[in-house]
Amino acid sequence: MARAIWSGSISFGLLNVPVKLYSAVARRSIGLREIRESDGARIRHRRVAEGTDEEVPYEKIIKAFEITPDRYVSLTKEELSALAPEKTRAIEVIDFVDLDEIDPIYFDSPYYLGPAEGAEKAYSLLAQAMAESGKVAIARFVFRNKEHLAAIRPADGVLTLTTMRFADEVVSPEELEDVLPAGKPRVAKREVQMAEQLIDSLTRRFDPAAYRDEYREELLSLIERKAEGKDIVTAPAGEEPEPTKAPDLMAALEESIAAVKAKGDGKAPKPAAKQRKAKAAPRRRAPGRAKAKSSR
Repeated sequence: MARAIWSGSISFGLLNVPVKLYSAVARRSIGLREIRESDGARIRHRRVAEGTDEEVPYEKIIKAFEITPDRYVSLTKEELSALAPEKTRAIEVIDFVDLDEIDPIYFDSPYYLGPAEGAEKAYSLLAQAMAESGKVAIARFVFRNKEHLAAIRPADGVLTLTTMRFADEVVSPEELEDVLPAGKPRVAKREVQMAEQLIDSLTRRFDPAAYRDEYREELLSLIERKAEGKDIVTAPAGEEPEPTKAPDLMAALEESIAAVKAKGDGKAPKPAAKQRKAKAAPRRRAPGRAKAKSSR
């Protein structure tokens, strides 16, 4: 049974809805220890002062910002504590916006919000009103000594909260080298149509259960086989795929479409437009790129 990791209330207007915060993900990464190869002795990492072998106790360590190499501005625990955001128990709603206006690049960590005892009716009212309006609440709250921006939205009668990155934390593609081409290459209309046809032929309704962490599964299998004393045969590393050259684009597209059709017994899968008409769920769709209009 999942435990609440934070409690507070959603606050907007004069309405306050007491809620509890639950993690929405269970990390499945495999923890590996570091040991010495010769005898399996566990490796421990110590906090050691540079230039000495002296181990420094945690209480003697302070934070500092490096302004130039080997020159620091030190910050005491008291100074940092004075700057820490005020610890409140309120998730303060700032705005309501359309989900499609939020670029997924701003999303960070997902959580569930559940009602606190006695707040079930107010919680259900908020969840239903948000579901019917199709809006997402943008809010601020303090969690683990840090102020967070967050998006609150309903999902199957339950409110979800996803922490978000602030605008200055997201790097613009224009700031990166070699991301945007120097000159926009000329693309033939026929090539675009073929690429769209390939995309349509590979389009399915999104089913998260269809995707597995194959690396994790293979690593667990390797650990189990080694624990049982079985021989391990190392497969050769795969070759890097060759980039498709411009003159070969049409041929590559045509062969890809033919391969998809052959895989489906000669029948191409339904294009995306036809799939969306069946059982459309506009309020549960994946967030898209931001629109140019105002959120207010």
